[in-house]
Amino acid sequence: MRALVLAVALLGALAVVLGLVLTRGEGEPDFRGSQPPSGLEMPAAAYAIAPGLRGKVVAVTFLDTQCTDACPIVAAQVGEAVRLLGEDRSRVIAVAFSVDPIHDTPSGIRAFLAKFRAQDELEYVDGAVAELRPVWKGFQILPSADTGNSNMHSVPVRIYDAEGSWRSTLHPGVDLTPANLAHDLEAALDT
Repeated sequence: MRALVLAVALLGALAVVLGLVLTRGEGEPDFRGSQPPSGLEMPAAAYAIAPGLRGKVVAVTFLDTQCTDACPIVAAQVGEAVRLLGEDRSRVIAVAFSVDPIHDTPSGIRAFLAKFRAQDELEYVDGAVAELRPVWKGFQILPSADTGNSNMHSVPVRIYDAEGSWRSTLHPGVDLTPANLAHDLEAALDT
């Protein structure tokens, strides 16, 4: 009976994978991260606080310099992924929006990025809570400023193409690796 249940589960998983492969259109990029429904765009609030994002392929994440859980991993992996891009690096920008602007100081941000080797690859956007709240709301993420815990906040890495369309999401501890992120950024360049 146990073998039958396992076989049915494996067949179900295979059907899902085949369904995903068969529904991908001809010429559609092959993203390694999860793909959102089509038609979702970069929130306008992100462009308002970081206008340099327009016209670039963008990796967006949300960090807290006091976080000791996912943020160090994300910063290090984003930094390495951007370095892997080579010539394409100039057409891509990686940006982290602060989720704890009260405690993220300029010197703390510099030290955090340097510690995780991302100071030249990751732009860290900080500001007042009132400036960042529309960004958090637009991306529908939970900031640590609201939880009161530096380790409890949303920390996906989302990829947007140069037109601002959301193309892929990678998660630390699941599918976020420098190779996967570099791959998805390059795929977004090809859209």
